[in-house]
Amino acid sequence: MARRSILFAPGDQRELLYKATNTSADIVVFDLEDAVGPAETPAARTTVKSVFDDPSFDPDPEICVRVSRDPAADCEILSTAELSPELIMLPKAASATAVESLAETLTTNGLDCPIIALCETARGVLNASEIADAPPTTAIAFGGEDLAADLGATRTAAGTELQYARQRVVLAASAANVTAIDTVYTDFEDTAGLRAATSTARTLGYDGKMAIHPAQVEPINEAFTPEQSEIEWATTVVEAAKTHDGVFRVNDEMIDGPLIEQAKTILNRAEISDETS
Repeated sequence: MARRSILFAPGDQRELLYKATNTSADIVVFDLEDAVGPAETPAARTTVKSVFDDPSFDPDPEICVRVSRDPAADCEILSTAELSPELIMLPKAASATAVESLAETLTTNGLDCPIIALCETARGVLNASEIADAPPTTAIAFGGEDLAADLGATRTAAGTELQYARQRVVLAASAANVTAIDTVYTDFEDTAGLRAATSTARTLGYDGKMAIHPAQVEPINEAFTPEQSEIEWATTVVEAAKTHDGVFRVNDEMIDGPLIEQAKTILNRAEISDETS
């Protein structure tokens, strides 16, 4: 299943939860953490449960819940809903132990949900490899804004202050063979900037990107969907590899093992995107 676009919706706003699931986002996150103030969290849990209890609620995207500062209370109320989330997001994941602890809480409440671990603190980024390797982890996401705050870093348009951390997270995801999700682009009116940031994320090896507004979903999906010229190149390379050993030539380009793997990745992304559209 494609995980190109991950759209957040505040858990205390029922209308926006429904609106988010009617976009073309691959994953919609019902947010009980940053989008909801601590005083509003109990009401937000009830709102999220009411959506899951709605007999007409039949979303196309994968539905994820980002747990609050009290995940046990979140899981307890989610366990009583008619429909369960397909994914759970752990904010500020600091270690594999934290992931496994949340998984135990889910199991205790009868919930069988893989976890998206959000690496958005210095400790979480440094422990990205062990977090990605934890058995309950299906994806790790890079949270650049919270990380900058944790570091006391100054955010810049170029993003050089976060480049090491951004690459460390995608490297950990690749090593563990889990989905890598890039940080949000906060200016939702700057479509050109979003496209550039998403293109960079794909270049680094990310599989998807988080979004804070429905208008960001389509540009993100487009960036992570291979263009026809890429598909044609990849198809030619993969077909030629079936009859060649070692290095060979395709249209005046020398093809070796890494390029064959790159071609396979492009075709896999294209296939997943077709299944989602």
